[in-house]
Amino acid sequence: MTGKQRAALRAMANELQPIIFIGKEGITEQLINDANNALEARELVKGTVLKSNDLDARDVVQILCDELDAEPIQTIGRRFVIYRRSKEHPKIEL
Repeated sequence: MTGKQRAALRAMANELQPIIFIGKEGITEQLINDANNALEARELVKGTVLKSNDLDARDVVQILCDELDAEPIQTIGRRFVIYRRSKEHPKIEL
């Protein structure tokens, strides 16, 4: 992914509300399934690592991206944005 593509996705993510919340239980199988469904439906997803979780947001993003075959787009503080092109219904053209 090029820098311009990543910048365009960051701009799109500004308007998004977080829909993935990682709390004290960490990254569970249910969380991965929910994130997978969200990525398939939306392609670009924003999430938050809650204060009750001891992991760093960058570590969480790396684990999630490895599990979901997604691209990390941005991590600021406890918020993050990930992207994966939809297999069935692609919406975002890069």
